[in-house]
Amino acid sequence: MPRRTATMLASTLMLIALLCAGVLIPVPYSEMSPGPTVNTLGQHDGEPVLQISGHRTYPTDGHLNMTTVRVTSADYRINLVEAVYGWLAHDSKIVPHDTLYPDGKTEEQSTQENAEEFSQSQESAKVAALKELGVPVKSWVIVSTVVKGSPAEGRLHAGDVIKAVDGAAVKQPADVAKLVTKHEPGQKTVFTVVPAKEQEAAEKAHRTATRTQKVTITTAASDNSGAKRAIVGISAGTDHTFPFTIDIKLADVGGPSAGLMFALGIYDKLTPGNLTGGRFVAGTGTIDDNGKVGPIGGVEMKTVGARNKGAQYFLTPADNCAAAAKDTPGGLTLVKVKTIGDALDALKDISSGNTAALPKCTAKG
Repeated sequence: MPRRTATMLASTLMLIALLCAGVLIPVPYSEMSPGPTVNTLGQHDGEPVLQISGHRTYPTDGHLNMTTVRVTSADYRINLVEAVYGWLAHDSKIVPHDTLYPDGKTEEQSTQENAEEFSQSQESAKVAALKELGVPVKSWVIVSTVVKGSPAEGRLHAGDVIKAVDGAAVKQPADVAKLVTKHEPGQKTVFTVVPAKEQEAAEKAHRTATRTQKVTITTAASDNSGAKRAIVGISAGTDHTFPFTIDIKLADVGGPSAGLMFALGIYDKLTPGNLTGGRFVAGTGTIDDNGKVGPIGGVEMKTVGARNKGAQYFLTPADNCAAAAKDTPGGLTLVKVKTIGDALDALKDISSGNTAALPKCTAKG
């Protein structure tokens, strides 16, 4: 065989071997890419995203789109070829697998956590919107989840209202951990709760639940590798009673990052006129009960997805501004917001055409 032919054959075989290795060998990375974007003022799968009954609503126009990021699942490992392609592609991002799924989190655990965060974000969006409108909302602290195999399993239940811990009143979810961790692991702590069934019955009867019970739990040590602290194995959250019904109909979405856009959509439907002036506005950001907007992950993918859909303006959490401004899609204006009030002010400027006054994101934030 001629030497030149042999060299070409060897090179071809080596290339084939490298390609096979690239396809077959998994690497410890995951891929992020733009996900679907949905107009909170419109419909999804044939029904309105926001459904309000028991209160007057008003026609809306334009777009207030929530945005998402598509990620590879916790159980999937991309191969070397996919990783290289993702690094070279403009509309995707390759990140260490542990960034998305820390501590070996499984797909099932991730899905459950995302669902819980999504549910909580909807509640906070409702509260923030109604507070901005001056509509009173009753709130209380509840057991949101109970860890399997923890001291609280069988003693406390999801939906139980936490009135006090060791006799100290609980006003917000963070109070629970503060009070429990005053103990050493192995010590007893006493929860004063309204059982979930009692609370549910009271709500249906439009009365205040009054029957409480005391539950004594022996604390355990936390699993972290640092200083051990006392835990009982629950996460605390907030539940609310609203003066009328607000339903958010959007399945197959997880995480807390749609909170801001849900709140704005609710506000728009409950007020005359329209917030956008018919323009296409998208955005992202968590929101708490007081209307504070928090940062999210994957903002670069969300701006791409929003612009591909036709967005002209993107409401961006202040803490995400620097990252988003590094590679802003052409034709998209990034608007910095810290609160729902900031977002409403920005929408007023957008609607009126006074866009020179908008607080825009820069590479410095």
